[in-house]
Amino acid sequence: MIQLKVNKLIVFSLFFLLTVFSHAQNAAFYKKSDTLNTKRRNAIIVAESVLAGGALISLNQLWYKDYPRSSFHLKNDNNDWKQMDKVGHLMTSYYVGKIGMEALDWAGVSKKNQLIYGATSGFAFLTAVEVLDGFSEEWGASPGDILANASGTGLLIGQELLWGEQRITVKYSFHQTEFAKQRPNTLGINYLQQALKDYNGQTYWLSANIWSFNKKSSFPKWLNVALGYGAEEMLYGHTNAADATPYNPYRQFYLSLDLDLTKIRTNSEFLKSVFSVVNFIKIPAPTLEINTKGRIKFHYLYF
Repeated sequence: MIQLKVNKLIVFSLFFLLTVFSHAQNAAFYKKSDTLNTKRRNAIIVAESVLAGGALISLNQLWYKDYPRSSFHLKNDNNDWKQMDKVGHLMTSYYVGKIGMEALDWAGVSKKNQLIYGATSGFAFLTAVEVLDGFSEEWGASPGDILANASGTGLLIGQELLWGEQRITVKYSFHQTEFAKQRPNTLGINYLQQALKDYNGQTYWLSANIWSFNKKSSFPKWLNVALGYGAEEMLYGHTNAADATPYNPYRQFYLSLDLDLTKIRTNSEFLKSVFSVVNFIKIPAPTLEINTKGRIKFHYLYF
């Protein structure tokens, strides 16, 4: 279960990065259509269908086909990894939906249809993966994953309905830890693998743009305040397995500053594209940590 989930997250991340980069390049060369451009819309539908279908077929061929099938069933993994995997699902659903929505906006699709068909694409894709899990005897569909997928989509759509923009974004940061060396097959053998697999070094953030809540102020448009969540001392996802180790997994909560790179003024379309692509990464900054061990720490520069 754990290894498959980790491998799927790698596929999700690659799918996400490739789609973002493709969209950013389009945005650099083509302006948004003021009216519905059916050629653009149809091209988006075909491209996203091929990407999503190809990803699901690849998952089925690479992992599911070697395991026996079963009737559809659920599996409760809500207590694994201190819910870090669930927050990862939320972030992936949020960004895949955001990309889908912005791509339709580029094609001149109405706001209503952007939300119906674009913003929900993350939830649809990730839930389809859960269906594959549900028909595998080895695993099972996770209600917690589905709820996390829905939460990411809800965060995206809710802000569009409330404010007409994304004032609060989901972000990610990572630092290497000592724990990956102890279970490299599970937590990663190099920096890239560990960034995707080692939940001990991952932190997920809700980054709020302060100026967006008071646009008449002279506050810097690019400055955000961020709330983060992480966990550490996890060699295993299951609590019972963790009991066999000398570690005591615990949660971490963070308060930090951040940058909204998309609000940095520049006349370079290339830089605008780059800023759009990397804006999901939380900028290292001074950070206050409070954890469930009852400790308060200050990090001069937290990654």
